[in-house]
Amino acid sequence: MTDLFAYTDGACSGNPGPGGWGVLLRAMKGEEVLKERELSGGAAETTNNQMELMAAIMALETLERASQVTVVTDSAYVKNGVTGWIHGWKRNGWRTSNKKPVKNVELWQRLDTAQARHSVTWEWVKGHAGHPENEKADELARAGMAPFKPKKDS
Repeated sequence: MTDLFAYTDGACSGNPGPGGWGVLLRAMKGEEVLKERELSGGAAETTNNQMELMAAIMALETLERASQVTVVTDSAYVKNGVTGWIHGWKRNGWRTSNKKPVKNVELWQRLDTAQARHSVTWEWVKGHAGHPENEKADELARAGMAPFKPKKDS
């Protein structure tokens, strides 16, 4: 049995500001890494939460076949949203419990669609705490942001 993991992270320089997302996809058999793929991208004007969502979306949309996958994120916003809040939002027509429109609704809807194809387990890890795969996802997110950051004078 092969286990599939997607380690995701988002980064932003300013909030809003230039941002990036990163994903480390890893297929494992026990302790052995069978295959690995790195993804990253970014945007000129975004927020940290939007980049965290994009990382999870891109991880799931990149998988070509319906898969059993564990998504590991350091974003409580993403994990709590996708495993809890989203159910009420959908029931309430994408409105919060106090009847306000859900922030980042287009991204939440895209994540909901992306995860529907798969059997997803969501895990949260503390960010910037030495978790090697989370650190790699953070590195990829910062690389995804780099093209959108203003150039400094030399």
